[in-house]
Amino acid sequence: MSHEVPMSHEVPMSHELAVIQSTGGISLEARWDRPEPSVGALVFCHPDPQQGGTMTAPLMHKVTKALVARGFSVLRFNFRGVGLSTGRWDEGSGEIDDVAAAMAHARDTGPDPGLVGWSFGAATALQWQARQRDPTPFAGIAPPLRIDGVDRLPSPDRLVPARRTFILGDRDQFVTVDELQAYADAAGATVSVLKGSDHFFFFREDTVAGLIADHWLGEAVSG
Repeated sequence: MSHEVPMSHEVPMSHELAVIQSTGGISLEARWDRPEPSVGALVFCHPDPQQGGTMTAPLMHKVTKALVARGFSVLRFNFRGVGLSTGRWDEGSGEIDDVAAAMAHARDTGPDPGLVGWSFGAATALQWQARQRDPTPFAGIAPPLRIDGVDRLPSPDRLVPARRTFILGDRDQFVTVDELQAYADAAGATVSVLKGSDHFFFFREDTVAGLIADHWLGEAVSG
């Protein structure tokens, strides 16, 4: 089966800026991108703020655009201390609260969303799922198992069963295929490996979006 989901180039699209309230009086800069009509909503979490990650990083922008063209409404937001979001870096702890706030905002404005993250964003989204014992369908793009020697992914036994998938390039600079496959097996998740891609999936953003779309449309995703 192809990982490419047919994409309409005629889908009417709109965007809407939003402000999301997180813990401690922190306001998060956010943006909805919506097609008309929509087949569902996704909350998309960005990579490590300490490494320059924002909701407008090239992969975030390109994957969002491809998902919207496939019919998904996508909510992106900046973690605390990033862009116009208030507050400051909280070493990954307060950032879990930011994921919670984004999910609550999405749930308040439409059907239950799915959860997507890239790198630090994927790890932090999973940490939120472990904390809340949340079964939301999840797609993690190249999540690091650890950053600077600190474990970033929750122990698989803290995750309740859910439909989860990971997407990884076989040249990723931060996690190996074997490491992530072992974690996914323990967590009951699938893994799709893109040969020749590294952590940034240059020129493969549409393929990444297709894998995410397949996952939410309930199609089988194979590596």
